[in-house]
Amino acid sequence: MNIIKSDIVIIGAGLTGLTLGHLFKNSRYTINIIEARGRKGGRIHSVCQLKETPIEMGATWLGNSHTYLKTLLEELELHTFKQQFGDKAIYEPTSLAPYQLVTLPKSQDSSYRIKDGTSKLIERLSQSISEDNIYYKQRVSKIVEHQNTLTVETNKNTFKAKWVISTLPPYLLQSTIKTVPPLPIQIQDIMEHTHTWMGESIKVGLRYKVPFWRAPNTSGTIFSNVGPIPEFYDHSNYEDNLFALKGFLNSSYYSLKQEERLKMVLEQLKKYYGDIVNTFISYEEKVWRNDSYTHADYNSHVLPHQNNGHKLYKQPYLNGKFFIAGAETASKFPGYMEGAIRSAYFIFNEIN
Repeated sequence: MNIIKSDIVIIGAGLTGLTLGHLFKNSRYTINIIEARGRKGGRIHSVCQLKETPIEMGATWLGNSHTYLKTLLEELELHTFKQQFGDKAIYEPTSLAPYQLVTLPKSQDSSYRIKDGTSKLIERLSQSISEDNIYYKQRVSKIVEHQNTLTVETNKNTFKAKWVISTLPPYLLQSTIKTVPPLPIQIQDIMEHTHTWMGESIKVGLRYKVPFWRAPNTSGTIFSNVGPIPEFYDHSNYEDNLFALKGFLNSSYYSLKQEERLKMVLEQLKKYYGDIVNTFISYEEKVWRNDSYTHADYNSHVLPHQNNGHKLYKQPYLNGKFFIAGAETASKFPGYMEGAIRSAYFIFNEIN
């Protein structure tokens, strides 16, 4: 195997990993980024079709309190636009009664999306990093401590560095990568009981030529306790001339075939809108539970958000050479894009 040397190795080319690459671009340190997938972005995944609106199969929204993300977007000259909720929502509280059209509170906080898709953030961050320093389809199996360095072993290469930063979901790190010597039992236990944001999610989206959900006495915002769709939203583009609906499917349907999930989605939407739902241009879905580079089955029951932002993620390991970063590790807004970026800034300041 080749031995590839740098000052820093970053495991994962998602939002945290690429933000770290962006931050270190003008530092005195050299970096290499290792990515198991054949693409950048991690849990950011905008699916784009020619002349159709991008549909977010991963991270989608930001809010006014997400100050690190907003500052980064301004620096990268990326624009945001307000999520359209409308003034009413379709609400289905029980299967024993028909759905209702309810008024949404005017005081609710605004949510925003990134113009042309969240993946634009990934593209713009990538401009800070030479493609020669990003290694794709590299599955990490082992991290080994030496006297003054660490080595990272993948299915293709061995990487050698003064510092290694993992940006993987902590549970995935704990369950798929061996460290020599082992990490302290306390952090192993926390990682083994840290919930992976979006790990069980199923996201679905449908593109349409016309936004029929904006007609009087209906809405593109859906909340249902009956399902299989618990939430759905207007997902049209920034220019508001390409139209889509997007939301979540109950995670218990991960083992079905795609055509079975699509049938369920259309049947539910037909209750609200009628046969016009069958006129969709294209259908997109992402079953994150089936993505082995995001999700691994838990060995025990883990609650949503459990151990996200735990204080042990602030400590370096392997004699100060190994850092655990990523959205789940942030002390504020863990799991969100904001948390991923805050995590990157924290580690950057620790090393720099």
